[in-house]
Amino acid sequence: MAGVQPPPLRSLDDFLLSSARFAVPDLRDLDRWNNRIINNLLYYQSNYFMSALGFLLLVGYFQPFQLFVGAMVVTLLFLGFVWTAENQAPIRRFRRNHPSISVLAILLVSYLFLSVLGGVAVFLFGIAFPILMVLVHASVRLRSLKNKLENKLESIGLKRTPMGLLLEALGQEQEAGS
Repeated sequence: MAGVQPPPLRSLDDFLLSSARFAVPDLRDLDRWNNRIINNLLYYQSNYFMSALGFLLLVGYFQPFQLFVGAMVVTLLFLGFVWTAENQAPIRRFRRNHPSISVLAILLVSYLFLSVLGGVAVFLFGIAFPILMVLVHASVRLRSLKNKLENKLESIGLKRTPMGLLLEALGQEQEAGS
């Protein structure tokens, strides 16, 4: 992680307003569309992060308890899934030795999950909507010369950014900067 630095926030004028150019991508050329998305994700990553954080804070302001409960349920379900995947044999033994307790546990977890489903929906909306907005913006925002130069510096390794590392981990580093 040494040498990783977040890029600066791009101006609102560059990000959305008068100097920003938008066009619907050519859906027949998926490689070019993918290239546009990746390069815009790299160039505007600080703006996207701040927009998503702002939206999440807005949702948290209006629905703080449901956002918190939803975040906790999603986190616990994820951790439970990971734990169960690591410890399958003991779970199977417990289920075989105590079938009625297992059924009651499943019913209890199902009831709790359904009772907090509203919180989960609020949390997922708070996460999913900003991701959708980021992908829409990255799809329709045309690249500028400055955008292309910054992406080229990222692709040859002169600059390392958090989004560059994420795209690299997702196997998208070949297209980045091209």
